[in-house]
Amino acid sequence: MLTLSAIYIYPVKGLAGISLSSSLVEERGLQYDRRWMLVDDSDTFLTQRKFAQMALLKVKLTDEGLLVQARGKTDLPIPFGATGDKLRVTVWDDTCEAIAVSKASDQWFSEALGISCRLVYMPDYSVRPVDSRYAVAHNYVSFADAYPFLLISEESLADLNTRLEEAVPMNRFRPTLVVKGATPFAEDTWYQFRIGECLFYGVKPCARCVVTTIDQETAGKGKEPLKTLASYRQREHKILFGQNVVFGREGSQIKVGDEVVIEQLNEKVVVL
Repeated sequence: MLTLSAIYIYPVKGLAGISLSSSLVEERGLQYDRRWMLVDDSDTFLTQRKFAQMALLKVKLTDEGLLVQARGKTDLPIPFGATGDKLRVTVWDDTCEAIAVSKASDQWFSEALGISCRLVYMPDYSVRPVDSRYAVAHNYVSFADAYPFLLISEESLADLNTRLEEAVPMNRFRPTLVVKGATPFAEDTWYQFRIGECLFYGVKPCARCVVTTIDQETAGKGKEPLKTLASYRQREHKILFGQNVVFGREGSQIKVGDEVVIEQLNEKVVVL
């Protein structure tokens, strides 16, 4: 039986994730997932690809909002929502509306990361569509790179780790949904599936970048696992690991231990 074995959210894009036992499922992703983001002086998103030290900032959920932690600094509380100035921010090729959180948070993050930046929040009225070539029905996404959910099976990671000199943890790949009970890379072929009562669609294999080579505990960089993945998981010059997923607007909550039921396969996809 396929089951959901882990749930992760990343409230502030690029910062450390949070493991959850359950989560509300919303149109643009799991509740609170990547609704906050750091931007530079041109209002363009910051990423671990350029600033690996972002991985070292830890985030906790509280009843009032977020609590961000950095070594040597006082914890930063961030309330839910935001009431600051409105602005337009850039995530890859998209621009969308955001709200500045506070000058205090801007100063805190700028000092913690050693770069000039500010914190913004995505309000409910901000609309950022998923690429229409892969959307099922006018799907939307938060500040995540491109899709609301990323699913990976434990077996796919186990297969990769048999090929590496030193095993890597799941957090290198920053999934939101982790399942167990599959064959390695079976998730490549899942098109329509349910987790508990929630309906999802697997729309596109996830092309991986250098973030997977950053140790999420130390911010140290290396060549793996991309080097090994490239030897057997490359297609059209892209290294694939995990499945990008959108919400089918049925159901509202998932929890670890939920059964995963595959309702339809993508017959055009061949498992590498």
